[in-house]
Amino acid sequence: MKLIEDLKWRYATKKFSTKKVSDGDLEKIIEATNLSASSIGMQTYRLFVIENPEIKNELGEGSFNSQIAEAPHLLVFAAFDSITQETIDNYITFVAQERNSNVDDLIDFKNMISGHLLARTDEENFFWSSKQAYIALGSALIAAASLQIDSTPMEGFDAEKLDKILGLRQKGLKSVVLLALGYRDEENDWNAKLKKVRLPKEVFATIIK
Repeated sequence: MKLIEDLKWRYATKKFSTKKVSDGDLEKIIEATNLSASSIGMQTYRLFVIENPEIKNELGEGSFNSQIAEAPHLLVFAAFDSITQETIDNYITFVAQERNSNVDDLIDFKNMISGHLLARTDEENFFWSSKQAYIALGSALIAAASLQIDSTPMEGFDAEKLDKILGLRQKGLKSVVLLALGYRDEENDWNAKLKKVRLPKEVFATIIK
């Protein structure tokens, strides 16, 4: 299975070259991320792709993750800071349009979503949305590996500063996790030649029959 070999090849890149990902491959990664599994299919998060060097430099100031500024492409996963009845109504309308159905036919589905999500606090829904963003991050990592594109997922950043620079709060979003994309600078990356270390499958996975 080629995917297994791609995942063995992948590692957390510490030093990127200046080589950029082609527009076509970047679109494939974005599409794969968009097709990721999502609870109720709502995708209560958004993706921002940053290529502007000045913005990346500003975002990377003060972070121990130099990849924020150095990688040619920086993906920002941002989750909804709240979920309202309007959020749900818009989603139901979109589903109806995409499936050529009537909104009224989705009333039970809408009521189920509303009863579940609106009973929770904004903090609880943000936490839930953040977990959905992390699922999408996994899809992006796998898609990049399948294209032999290097990547580094990162949490070490100033979320409040990033949200302000990108104007995320005005969009009802909060940044959750970052993904640097590009190509490894193998000569200067101390992590490039190290063996990938993972648990033996028999230790990692328990099969219960």
